[in-house]
Amino acid sequence: MTVDLSVPLGPHRLPNPVIAASGTFGHGTELARLCPPDRLGAVTVKSLAAYPWPGNPPPRLHPAPGGGMLNSVGLAGPGVAAWLAEDLPGLRAAGARVIASIWGRTVAEFAEAAAALGPACDELVAIEVNVSCPNLEDRSRMFAHAPAATAAVTRAVLATDPSAPVFVKLSPNTPDLVEVAGAALDAGAAGLTLVNTVLAAGIDPTTRRPVLGAGTGGLSGPPIHPIAVRAVLEVARAHPGVAIIGTGGVTCGRDAVELLLAGAVAVGVGTATFAEPRAMLRILAELERWCARHGVRAVRELVGAAVTGS
Repeated sequence: MTVDLSVPLGPHRLPNPVIAASGTFGHGTELARLCPPDRLGAVTVKSLAAYPWPGNPPPRLHPAPGGGMLNSVGLAGPGVAAWLAEDLPGLRAAGARVIASIWGRTVAEFAEAAAALGPACDELVAIEVNVSCPNLEDRSRMFAHAPAATAAVTRAVLATDPSAPVFVKLSPNTPDLVEVAGAALDAGAAGLTLVNTVLAAGIDPTTRRPVLGAGTGGLSGPPIHPIAVRAVLEVARAHPGVAIIGTGGVTCGRDAVELLLAGAVAVGVGTATFAEPRAMLRILAELERWCARHGVRAVRELVGAAVTGS
């Protein structure tokens, strides 16, 4: 049985719903020889600020129980201008459908990063606005933990008049996730990315010190998959029809099916790529086989079925 894998994402139609999650596929073509980006639905690059940023002190990565990973990279990156000049051309030449992810420490910095993307917006599938970072204007509280702050960032980015749709990436570390999602959508976001990492830490019993150089960081990988499913399901129920890129602990085709059923239109794969650079291609093949076995002729039939009961 032939399965139609294509899915809509904003004004675009992706050939399949599997997307490289931000922070796991690099800034450019680092993994292109192992995982050809043209075979993926899209590639979300590592989050970029308007300026180069060195990130957090090492160590930045550490294994966590249950196949998870602790990370505290600290959004290290070359800045938007350098990425446009040095990385985007290679990605486009490799046939990638690119989602650019941006971040900032203030509302103005988000706007600056979005404005810097301006000349390349026509080459992008979307702009992901990563509000899961500290807000220096609110005592370093995370933007994504406050509806008003999330809305302010969304409006500031849209005020730069980007020609690419804007997706806001939210954090699972707040009981107000549904309200924050609503604030982003009310401010004009075309969709959402759910979710970022779960706040976490680890301590080495021998050294009696944190395993990450920054002390604390985020947990990703299989342990957070049920959290991601819950987040997508709750937001999809509260905001029917919202376009969601569901991400969090996807390691197999069944995980992707879960997120689609919960209401995601596309699925981000992240941590699995570190151990298996071709994981996204395997997951896509498993998703297609699952659909064929269960008589699903088009993968978009799955989207939100657990919400609607269909």
